[in-house]
Amino acid sequence: MSNPRLKVVLTRRLPDAVETRMRELFDAELNLKDRPMDRAALEAAVQRAEVLVPTITDEIDASLIEGAGDQLKMIANFGAGVDHIDIDAAVARGIIVTNTPGVLTEDTADLAMSLILAVSRRIVEGAQVIADGKFEGWAPTWMCGRKLWGKRLGIVGMGRIGQALARRAKAFGLQVHYHNRKAVSPRIEEELGATYWDDLDQMLARMDIISLNCPATKETHHLLSAERLALLQPHAILVNTARGELIDEAALAAAVAQRAVSGVGLDVFEHEPVIHPGLIGLPHVVLLPHLGSATLEARQDMGDRVILNVMTFQNGHRPPDRVIPAML
Repeated sequence: MSNPRLKVVLTRRLPDAVETRMRELFDAELNLKDRPMDRAALEAAVQRAEVLVPTITDEIDASLIEGAGDQLKMIANFGAGVDHIDIDAAVARGIIVTNTPGVLTEDTADLAMSLILAVSRRIVEGAQVIADGKFEGWAPTWMCGRKLWGKRLGIVGMGRIGQALARRAKAFGLQVHYHNRKAVSPRIEEELGATYWDDLDQMLARMDIISLNCPATKETHHLLSAERLALLQPHAILVNTARGELIDEAALAAAVAQRAVSGVGLDVFEHEPVIHPGLIGLPHVVLLPHLGSATLEARQDMGDRVILNVMTFQNGHRPPDRVIPAML
């Protein structure tokens, strides 16, 4: 007799092909309304699910995990970042946590490079001029941005996405610098032409462009504080496609108001979906609605990775993308 199928609860709508495959393989419960579960719904879900499939919109904190039923054995996150899940609390309960690393690397790097270009060349501002019917013809001194070639890019976090961004930046003629917990291998440094800074403050003060590509942890919360934002050069551009909590958003709004930075490109926000009003509606600030992994290919790949992790667990093996506290 075959083993009974795992009870899998999805907290959000996933691509149709992913949901269909989950229904074929597991006793999968779908969220057809595609609205984030409120606290009561999440509490009920962890009382019946053997596997919970959450997303970044779900707060899987210690209290929720401690109140879960004994049947909950796995949290298979749809996404790479797991800062919304209390990993320590899950491990203490013997609950396996997995994520989907690697599958959104190129897409997020594409978006980071797009924001660098958009802010540097005032692309969004220029498009708005056309949309508003205010284009009166070319002029020598009008709408001048800044060239990328020869500028210094400082990447904060040289993991998969940081390295993918560095490859793109090198092709645009940018000089690549980076700060990381430790230097990457000499081979990767040589390939990327990258310069390592062990002191973040020293790097920030010398760059033309800063891109945040590190995970959100207790140590990186408000990594760019008011004090660190003050280190940036007035002509510098700041881009964040990682997590909003990396920046003190109120301090950034103050820096933007004082024109202490030349431009800002954000795809993530500290209190998402709420955005600090001091950042909205400014020509030198480009804001996107968390599009980093928003490609059809990435979302399908993320779903496939979730399925692989759950299937591996169901078959009695260690899931390939298991997250443990030492990894964070």
